[in-house]
Amino acid sequence: MNRRDLIKMSIGSAASFVMPRCVLSATSPIPIVDAHIHLFDTTRAEGVPWPEKSDTALYRPALPARYKTVTEGLGVVAAIAIEASPLASDNDWLLGIAAANPIIVGVVGDLIPGDPGYFNDLDRLHANPLFLGIRYGNLWKRNLLMDLQKPGFLAGLKRLAEANLVLESANPDLDLLRALSTIADHLPDLRIVIDHLPNATQPREQSGRNEYWVVLRHLAAHPSVYVKLSEIPAIVNGRLVTAPSHYKPGLDALWNIFGEDHVFFGSDWPNSDHVATYRDTLGIVRSYISQRSASAQEKYFWRNSIAAYRWQRRLPSQPA
Repeated sequence: MNRRDLIKMSIGSAASFVMPRCVLSATSPIPIVDAHIHLFDTTRAEGVPWPEKSDTALYRPALPARYKTVTEGLGVVAAIAIEASPLASDNDWLLGIAAANPIIVGVVGDLIPGDPGYFNDLDRLHANPLFLGIRYGNLWKRNLLMDLQKPGFLAGLKRLAEANLVLESANPDLDLLRALSTIADHLPDLRIVIDHLPNATQPREQSGRNEYWVVLRHLAAHPSVYVKLSEIPAIVNGRLVTAPSHYKPGLDALWNIFGEDHVFFGSDWPNSDHVATYRDTLGIVRSYISQRSASAQEKYFWRNSIAAYRWQRRLPSQPA
């Protein structure tokens, strides 16, 4: 079941309740780095590959000025922009937007390891300090497990590791996790970020579910693997669930496997607007993380994203 299915269907019996106002409105004393937002401009003459025009929740410009508006007063001081296009030219477009907006501390782009121009493109983009790595996974009709077998693919990822850049995944399922596990075994120095893991598609049969958790534990044994706790909010019976008890078991399971040094925050804005406002998304996250130590909260909200991405601050308000 994917995120869109969650919007359309009831998933369990957890009750929704109104979160206390102090959780939703208070500015966090810990600076927040949002490690997963998407930027695009639907008014561009050439259009955008995503979102589709029929997506009334998303189809309007999502640019830093709007992002700063929706996060105002919430303690968010920086964000990492994750690719939202398979077009090679959009790497440069995204880097240009980031360069003009210092709230964006880095960009994860889109390249295909093994393609003829991959090494040249990677070297050129890597010359920009805002370029943090590439994303590859279950999007743009790609299959990482199958593509690993293609000539030059693993060599392309090796160059990524040598450049001290990140491989970010997309929309995890068991096959994707198997592929990431293979990559981590072959390239232990490559930093890997698994996104949207709380919302991963898990196998229905018990044997597959057992393997799913075995593979996660294998990945967690690699110190270079990080998990982005993103795409957390859920809809039940047509309503956003804000009860911490609904989210705690799943988040605890991931936290306990990967540990407080390897998990961090991402909102998935504006894709998250399908399910919740930014304020509600952050409120759900805060209600969960507030039960952790101050040190663990700091790691979750900014320190671990630095360890994973090696981004550099651009504004005095941003931590270092």
